[in-house]
Amino acid sequence: MTSPFPHDAAAPSFDDPLGMLSACHGRIERQLATLAKLQRHLPEHGCDHDARVAARGILRYFDTAAPNHHADEEESVFPRLARAGPGAVDALIADLERDHETLARNWRRLRPLLAAICGGQRANLSPGQVATVTAAYAAHIAKEERDAFPLAARSFDAATIAAIGREMALRRGVDPARAPRPQGSDAAR
Repeated sequence: MTSPFPHDAAAPSFDDPLGMLSACHGRIERQLATLAKLQRHLPEHGCDHDARVAARGILRYFDTAAPNHHADEEESVFPRLARAGPGAVDALIADLERDHETLARNWRRLRPLLAAICGGQRANLSPGQVATVTAAYAAHIAKEERDAFPLAARSFDAATIAAIGREMALRRGVDPARAPRPQGSDAAR
């Protein structure tokens, strides 16, 4: 299925918060691909320099960007989606929030292993554990890209989109008035 929110497009700005959330999905997928490579790398090479660098990058991403992403959805998108389609989207939102809990629980199990790799300790990442994390994210991303984000794009007016973008900027400590704007023909969006 082709996403209506392309992951390979130029990085969206806070003017396009749904595009930013979708672009984040692409970054999550790349981090998970790195995690799978790391899992395959460790048995032969141990916690060498490459393993420690990969583990640090994964930790950095899932300790900062991923929680912001979930907060963006739970605090800015889901409540507005619920108001836009009362009753009709309750099950979807509840399902996505349960996914967030599962993803957070999976991360709490995986994080100490990655921290040990960063410290140069021998830590095995089981193929099953990596597959569990990857499958949970893949299913969650698919639901958001297929159901939640397109519904939000159809339901939210320009003022709602702007408010979500401002909230996302503030959540990251960025002054929305000074946030970079995209260059080129899409700048007016």
